[in-house]
Amino acid sequence: MKVHVITLGCKVNQYESQAMLQQLLHAGFSPSMGESADVVLINSCTVTATSDHKVRQTLHRARRQNPGAVIVLTGCMPQAFPEEAEALTDADVILGNSNRSALLPDILTYLSTHQRIIDIVPHERKGSFEPMQIEDFQERTRAFIKIQDGCNRFCSYCIIPYARGRVRSKPLEDLEQELRLLGERGFREIVLTGINLSAYGQELDLHLCDAVEAACRMPGIERVRLGSLEPEQLSLPVIQRLAAQKKLCPQFHLSLQSGCDATLRRMNRHYDTAEYREIVQNLRAAFPNAAITTDIMVGFAGETEQEFAESLAFAEEIGFAKVHVFAYSRRPGTVAYSAPDQLTKEVKDRRSKAMIEVTLGTMREFFQRQVDQTAGVLFERECAPGVYEGYTENYTPVTVSSEKPLHGQILPVRITSAGADGCTGELLSR
Repeated sequence: MKVHVITLGCKVNQYESQAMLQQLLHAGFSPSMGESADVVLINSCTVTATSDHKVRQTLHRARRQNPGAVIVLTGCMPQAFPEEAEALTDADVILGNSNRSALLPDILTYLSTHQRIIDIVPHERKGSFEPMQIEDFQERTRAFIKIQDGCNRFCSYCIIPYARGRVRSKPLEDLEQELRLLGERGFREIVLTGINLSAYGQELDLHLCDAVEAACRMPGIERVRLGSLEPEQLSLPVIQRLAAQKKLCPQFHLSLQSGCDATLRRMNRHYDTAEYREIVQNLRAAFPNAAITTDIMVGFAGETEQEFAESLAFAEEIGFAKVHVFAYSRRPGTVAYSAPDQLTKEVKDRRSKAMIEVTLGTMREFFQRQVDQTAGVLFERECAPGVYEGYTENYTPVTVSSEKPLHGQILPVRITSAGADGCTGELLSR
């Protein structure tokens, strides 16, 4: 039987989709790109109301394209909103995030009974990390490894603690086993990911640095990269410990959300702009030419013109290498959903445009600073005949011309020019 997997959302979801696909492949299924699939697995996101809309659209499309297939819905949306998920009648099997081990048994049961299955189990308050391991990653040159799940922060706009439960971490010995296997499979770069990655190990008497060090000492792995981080966990001693790991890539995605202290307090974020600024300064001192990237929300409930101006100025001051700008979307089940002074779509659109304009400028300035530097580039794909694209250690996209295939190789490149979307370079002799 053929299975097609559709992933919506974050890097953690991408990892989990790969693990679920492997579970089915080991049971005798074969992969499909979507045509004539016998099973369509949709791994959902629910971070915004727009995400839920995409889930419904994806379900309708999957049913239309594969009318006879078993449609499975899993992930954050059914876990956070089980009643709404149950109403999505295009799905034959519905699972949450807490019992993915039931995926294969539930599919087999449905195939034999053709009775709809709703199998959503609430998170346990002190649950353990779900055993999950991958041995491949979609034929890419880098692999994501999920090392942490859950979040205890309860930001006022966020539904994720309800979708993911409390903080849980992958045991270090399990991580080492997975790292060893991926290194043997030829993956040159590993990205450590989590829902609140900075909280890794807090219930195991471990620290994120322990996971980074385990990855950096694994044979075969040449680069280690971190997923999104909550900034207040990055004390100076932590940064200094991370800087001792030479395989760790100097690219840090520090979630900001707003550059205004008053807005951060209403969001129930756990830092202020002064602390954030100091962390960035410490990272840049410890990691020369580091790329600092982030997420910025505009139009949060109660955000005044003055507060937005402060956020805009702070984003320009920090000089981010890349920013994901998005407008606040009210989320049922969160504190901010009922907050006063909700802003109009017109205001959010205007502020999004202004923030994007400023942060595209800081990105172009970052690319320009890379010119004339030499860096190792991990080549990922041939983007045009004889033109290959890859990424430096600080995640600068670089294209070079080559008569020989470069996929999967880390090669020295001198960066010769910068554009709006990345840089161009020339290969140096090895």
